Amino acid sequence: MVAPMTRALPSPTGFAAPALAGLGVLMLAGALAFQHIGGLAPCALCIEQRKAWAAVIVLALLAIAAGRLGWRRAATAGLVLAAVAALTGAGVALFHVGVEQQWWPGTASCGAGFETFGQGSVADMRERLLARPVVRCDEVAWSMLGISMAGWNGLIALAAGLAGLWTVKRDFSARKPGR
Repeated sequence: MVAPMTRALPSPTGFAAPALAGLGVLMLAGALAFQHIGGLAPCALCIEQRKAWAAVIVLALLAIAAGRLGWRRAATAGLVLAAVAALTGAGVALFHVGVEQQWWPGTASCGAGFETFGQGSVADMRERLLARPVVRCDEVAWSMLGISMAGWNGLIALAAGLAGLWTVKRDFSARKPGR
């Protein structure tokens, strides 16, 4: 005798959480390809953007797992947090673009400036120079159509984050009585 098939409730994250996780994997793979195949070492702000994508992946995977376990609120929360992580990455990318365009100074870890030049001993200066990042945040290493890698990353992260939040809003609107 064949058991009747039961339909599981659709995941509250729908296609959005898998899409965010997949996009995060693609973005990190692309960044690593640019680094290891293309020879473009990341700057400090590039690393921060990678951390945001890693958070997107982890949070989206948690949302998927929660959805499969039937934990609708946890799945929705995971999707919201993944979208917020993407938007955070977009913010870091926007800041990076501003540093590249000389609109504002970078962070201390960006390798900009010699504010302490001439202060301290020669050994102190040597240590500071060796500790400095090799890659500067205020130089565009690669661009396409006049948009830097940080710019493209920011646009993609912004679209991903907004799409994730839109999905949650759409799903909440669809659950309201009378719709």
